[in-house]
Amino acid sequence: MKIGILQTGRSPDEMRATHGDYDDLFKRLLDRRGFTFETYPVLDGVLPACVNDAEGWLVTGSKFGTYEAHDWIAPLEDFLRRVFAAAVPIVGVCFGHQILAQALGGKVEKFAGGWQVGATDYVRADGTQDTIMAWHQDQVVEVPDGAVVIGRSDHCANAMLAYGDKALTLQPHPEFTSAFLSDLLDARRSVLPEHISREAERRLDASLSSPDYAQQFEDFFKRKSRAGNPAHQN
Repeated sequence: MKIGILQTGRSPDEMRATHGDYDDLFKRLLDRRGFTFETYPVLDGVLPACVNDAEGWLVTGSKFGTYEAHDWIAPLEDFLRRVFAAAVPIVGVCFGHQILAQALGGKVEKFAGGWQVGATDYVRADGTQDTIMAWHQDQVVEVPDGAVVIGRSDHCANAMLAYGDKALTLQPHPEFTSAFLSDLLDARRSVLPEHISREAERRLDASLSSPDYAQQFEDFFKRKSRAGNPAHQN
């Protein structure tokens, strides 16, 4: 199954040799799950020609705000609306979570409560608790029609959204490992309040739920292809 990665940001230059770029993080997260990948550097103005150029779409994180005046934001929103209308499955993470909500009528803004960085505990709609790396100040403050909140944290009320079988989006970063987060803290420490950095460092050894989310992404992407393939129907 081919997944198109819509890349909206880049990892810091000094980290790329060790960790790769943002698309590489997702390729590792979803490795050996029957996917092939093609990356489209949306932030450079490169968009797919057709919503069906991939069987599923994944929108990465970014240092940019969805509400900022970059010339690639509006075309990306339009593309995502067309993907959504065509019912090609979408997974969005951090900026990807925010841009889909914004494209479909929700609202994103810089949160008055400030930064959330590092291992963060989230409560799912079924009452289970997950721990995932976070790195954000912006968040979805108004959920678009048709989206259901399926996860939250104390800091982020709309941290995980489900749009039926069309889209699944998360504010946190299941693709971030502890090693990546540690190096990211070093690379971007100047943008963070000191107490935020200290708390993130304190929880670097937390047990993460990333493998569970890799499985959820796989199940979500493949659900439609299974439903359309008689060999996979009960």
